[in-house]
Order: sequence, then structure tokens, then C-alpha cells
Amino acid sequence: MKQLTLFLLLLSTQAMSQKKINDSWSDWTNFNKYAEQNTKVPPKEKGERRVVFLGNSIFEGWLRMRPEFFAGKPYYNRGISGQTTPQMLLRMYDDVLALNPDVLVLKAGINDIAQNTGPYSEHHTLNNIKAIAQLARAHKIKVILCSVLPAYDFPWRPGLEPAPKVISLNKGIKAFADEEGFYYLDLFSAVVDERNGMKKAYASDEVHPTKEGYMVMEPLVEEAIKKVKK
Repeated sequence: MKQLTLFLLLLSTQAMSQKKINDSWSDWTNFNKYAEQNTKVPPKEKGERRVVFLGNSIFEGWLRMRPEFFAGKPYYNRGISGQTTPQMLLRMYDDVLALNPDVLVLKAGINDIAQNTGPYSEHHTLNNIKAIAQLARAHKIKVILCSVLPAYDFPWRPGLEPAPKVISLNKGIKAFADEEGFYYLDLFSAVVDERNGMKKAYASDEVHPTKEGYMVMEPLVEEAIKKVKK
């Protein structure tokens, strides 16, 4: 009887530990953020050219600050504040592929540089971006690889000197896009200042765009969407 009790206690402990692991995994990736919205996405209409925006707070804030850009269009914003490229890669099936888009607009990397989920490695960040793009292509989705926006410093983690890291990462993204035939969208040049940070008129805190910043980006993104053909 004691052995049975001990065995059941062990099973219960393992189950609880597994639940903590599963909860941590789900919380870290934030699968639940758009889970309900994803179930309500309707089937594509004939002739619809669906676009998914995968990114971090810059995309999430875009929907909040400039909802008119997305209104009345088959555009689905799946930005999550603070996310890094490994988190976005894990969300690809739930938040991108399941929506059956024609175009993916990817903007990622700044939070990797900010070390939001661990030490920064340009090599690993680029590999995650490559994996996202290649997974999308395998599902016949056109990919727009956005440059990382300039950042002179991070208000939540000062002293990391992100400006040269952003420039280097953008060179890597562009090189990959050129080699593999993906569309590289240079947003960096449209908003950068003499410090290789973001112009004050276009950023509220050195990182996150103001309404004016988004309004500079919007026609560039629209042009890119038109240029990538199914």
C-alpha cells in the first residue's frame, strides 16, 4: 500500500511539473495572445490578398496608434510587445500559417539585440529570421523582410549600444534576402538620424514610432505589398 501511495505521489508530482513546463512554454511564446482572434478569421474570399504582420511592439503599437491603416483591409496584425525571433518562429503555425495569408510582413530582431530573452547572437537571430522566411515560402507565402528600425539606446536596458548592431543585422537580413530572392524593405533609412538612432519626430523613446513615424512607414509597406506577386 505504501508503495502504491508513493507511486501515485510520484505521478502527481511529475504531472504538476509537466504542467508548469507546459504553462511556462505557452506563457513564454504567448500562444494565447491571438488564439481567440485566430479562430474568428474567416475563410479567404475570392480575389482576397491576405497579409499577416508578424513582429513585436512596433507592429502591435501600429494597430493601436494607426488603426485606420488596417481598417477595411485583409491585414492581420500579429505583433506582440517584447518578443524576440525565437518566440516569433514558434508562433508561425498558430499566428501566420493557420491564417492562410498570401503575404507575410516580418519585422524582427530589435528585442534580440536588447537581450529580452537572453544574450544576443546575430548569427542565431539571422537563423531564426531565415527559418521564418523559409517556412513561409514552403507554404507559398510571399515574404517581406523589413529592416530593423534604428535605435540609439534602449530605455528599458540602457548601455547596450544597439546602433551598430542594428546596422550589422540589417546587412545580414538584406544579404539573405538578396541571395534567396525575398523582398527586403528598408525602413531604417526613412527614419534614421545622424546618430544612427531614430529621428525624434518619429520615435517616442528612441525605439517605438510615433504616429508620424508610422505614417512614414505605411506607404513604403503598401508599396512592398503591391510589388510582391503571388
